[in-house]
Amino acid sequence: MDRIPERRPIMFGEVLFDMFPDGSVVLGGAPFNVAWHLQAFGLNPLLISRVGSDALGRQIRSAMLGWGMDCSGLQLDSAHKTGCVNVTLDAGEPFFDIVPNSAFDFIDRYALPPLRTDGFLYHGTLALRKSVSRETLLELRQHNEGCSFVDVNLRSPWWSLETVLELLVGACRIKLNHAELDKLVPEESGMDSKARWLLGETGAQRLLVTRGQQGARLYMADGSSCQVAPAPAYKLVDTVGAGDAFSAVMLLGQIREWDIELTMERAQSFATAIVGVRGAIVRHRSFYQQFLDRWGSTLKQSGPALRGKSQISDVAVLS
Repeated sequence: MDRIPERRPIMFGEVLFDMFPDGSVVLGGAPFNVAWHLQAFGLNPLLISRVGSDALGRQIRSAMLGWGMDCSGLQLDSAHKTGCVNVTLDAGEPFFDIVPNSAFDFIDRYALPPLRTDGFLYHGTLALRKSVSRETLLELRQHNEGCSFVDVNLRSPWWSLETVLELLVGACRIKLNHAELDKLVPEESGMDSKARWLLGETGAQRLLVTRGQQGARLYMADGSSCQVAPAPAYKLVDTVGAGDAFSAVMLLGQIREWDIELTMERAQSFATAIVGVRGAIVRHRSFYQQFLDRWGSTLKQSGPALRGKSQISDVAVLS
């Protein structure tokens, strides 16, 4: 009899390398970044992605194994190369040139590991630019009765308004930044009106909009909201992965059942630390240990099992 997989966060989508102007090469991709952070914070996420049978693909697998991550969802592609992104920076803000026809565009639904149907499913929009990965994700969503978190990632020319809005319908959570909110809801005036419109159209319960140096604002379906901002002075190297860092702690707080305002504060603190390093992840456990020490016993608890749609209701929107 096959062993029933444990209930845990499932990250679906791209894993790639960010190539910076100074010659540095950093692992990235929103689903990978979130999974990396959650692993460091004591969870056991499953990343479902695809890499090429090339040197970069081997580096990704080696990095994941070295970090203690499960590689059973990492598919190997002999026909397509591992994903790469050429990153340029303007006043610290990143601009991305994403190489087309990368391995993560071809995630095969027939190569998925055994999965529960009541797990927490996180995915973005970038990896759905090709039909193969898109159909795999839609099948996962169709058979998943747990919470789905959609991380909006609008990278031209790899998105359309109609497709993204369709993906957001039925999501428990949504993640996007203020610029992405403007693009998805151009007909409304003001961030509050745009956020409320998107909540109503999608049926999401909470919507978190990140605004860079102005922090983030969380909108709830009941009409309430709360916001958080970074400290006035902080080190800025680049903002790559800031939203992914915020998302990871928002997910962690939901699983650990932290108070929402406390979760927001901790998410902002972690995201602020990430913008002080090159790229979206850190390979030194001491970086994460400072947060584990600061957050104390709340992370030592095993935490409740991930719940279904009716009980997990946060929606995150980040940069």
